[in-house]
Amino acid sequence: MSREISEDEILGKAYDSRLMKRLLFFLRPYRLQVALAIVLLLLSAAAQLAGPFLIKTAIDRHISQNDLTGLRMIALLYFAVLVLAFSLAFVQQILTQWIGQKVMYDIRLRIFSHLQELPLSFFDRNPVGRLVTRATNDVETLNTMLSSGVVSIFGDVFVLLGIVAVLLHLNWQLALLTFIVLPAIVVATLIFRVKVRESYRQVRLRIARINSYLQENIVGMSVVQIFNREERNSRHFDQLNQSHLHAYLQTIRYYAVFYPTVDFLGAIALAAILWFGGLKTIEGGLTLGVVVAFIQYSERFFQPIRDLSEKYNIMQSAMASSERIFKLLDEKPQIRIPENPQQLPKIRGEIEFRDVSFTYNNKDWVLSNISFKIRPGERVAIVGATGAGKTSIISLITRMYEPTKGSITVDGVDICRVPIDDLRRSIGMVSQNITIFSGTVEYNIRLADEAITPEQVEKAAHDVNAHPFISRMKNGYQSELMENGSNLSVGQKQLLSFARALAFNPRILILDEATSSIDTETEMLIRDAINKLMAGRTSLIIAHRLSTIKSVDWIIVLHKGKIREIGKHQELLAKRGIYYRLYQLQYADELVQ
Repeated sequence: MSREISEDEILGKAYDSRLMKRLLFFLRPYRLQVALAIVLLLLSAAAQLAGPFLIKTAIDRHISQNDLTGLRMIALLYFAVLVLAFSLAFVQQILTQWIGQKVMYDIRLRIFSHLQELPLSFFDRNPVGRLVTRATNDVETLNTMLSSGVVSIFGDVFVLLGIVAVLLHLNWQLALLTFIVLPAIVVATLIFRVKVRESYRQVRLRIARINSYLQENIVGMSVVQIFNREERNSRHFDQLNQSHLHAYLQTIRYYAVFYPTVDFLGAIALAAILWFGGLKTIEGGLTLGVVVAFIQYSERFFQPIRDLSEKYNIMQSAMASSERIFKLLDEKPQIRIPENPQQLPKIRGEIEFRDVSFTYNNKDWVLSNISFKIRPGERVAIVGATGAGKTSIISLITRMYEPTKGSITVDGVDICRVPIDDLRRSIGMVSQNITIFSGTVEYNIRLADEAITPEQVEKAAHDVNAHPFISRMKNGYQSELMENGSNLSVGQKQLLSFARALAFNPRILILDEATSSIDTETEMLIRDAINKLMAGRTSLIIAHRLSTIKSVDWIIVLHKGKIREIGKHQELLAKRGIYYRLYQLQYADELVQ
């Protein structure tokens, strides 16, 4: 978990040209809208700059001259400028938010699609929580930058430069007096950036710990409750929560100091304007309108400075989020279609392993020199102690992993030359860890495959003895299942998974510990379902309960990643080898008889 936290809490640079170029790729489809948003922003900023200048004109040219007609025209023009500025800002905000949401939609879709293309080995080394964060929190951070960060920075910089230009044009001496507080503001801003950067890092670090602890407790709630850990866990969570509270309050304190500091320095500049401008006005060197305009411009001058300081933190977080997102997107997907693909129009179901070896980490061999051949329609079981390599063989057949050495063929064709979609379309699998998706019973059987009709769904459920419990549900096949099938028993989930496998009518069937968590009564139903499911198919069975594989054609016995024995049930018992010892551990009384 420490690795996950440390990666998620790196803030990085406030601007990285390499990352920004990649982000601009997602803005490319909306470049016209982005250009329009920038134009609207600049026009809105210009309209805001026009206000004080119009007031100066009203005072110096019309109020001082008692020109009511001219004053009326300036007042109407000022009102029109205000309406225009509001309208431009309104449209610009709507457009900018729309762009941000569209880009967020595109990035999330890209992440989700990319995740589905990655090999299973990637998920072995990346926790689910981290991947979910990429598609949610990190993308949301980018949206904040796109909608209120980058574009707003353009506006703030334009307003600052515009005010500087106007002030220098009106009176360069008074302008320099206004800018005299800028060094102090720069120092305060630099200190603020450093402090807030560390403070935000601490906040994010603590919220990551809270999320981790929450996930751990919710997933393990049954253990927490059975061992009466509620009170102690609550105390520990309170400590984590207090730590987060203190870190966040520290951030608030920095803002509480910085903003009043900028306001105080702005007040000093305003006092200087009133003093020097007042003297010049009395002496006749300045007009009253210029002093009033300076006062208004100086008030607007310090607002962008405050905004830019906050935008710095937004940009910093966004760059870190984009770094993590692009790191994910740079992961190489599994090659689904080889360079010279070979089509298998109709798979017969012959499977052959030729000197296959496999390792997850390039050091520890899980499988060593595995060779066997399964003919079409044969039923073959793989047995062995935990860690013998049984599941690894299944993972290699389905190309969840690629063999380190050797080759695997289906109908004489190396599966590395077969498009993955074609290969997996011909393989059905029932695992001990059954995944139930949110949705109806029918959806969970056909997995939204429109080629499978409701009649085929119901027939598959009938054939594997799932129809009786489905028909007893309130809405039958249209009954909504809760998250991970929590409103189903373990046996019902298993029967549903058999119906799913049968509905897709695969030529090769894999049963991975399919009866490991089933009670005796349900096992009778599942044995009948298995027999119907295996009829006419090449079947590969992994089972801890050796009694369930007595009727298979032959058995492969694995031990420490190597094939130690091959034969039928009675032949292997007669050898009194590894299979005999495994069977003896489960059915010692039967062997004695």
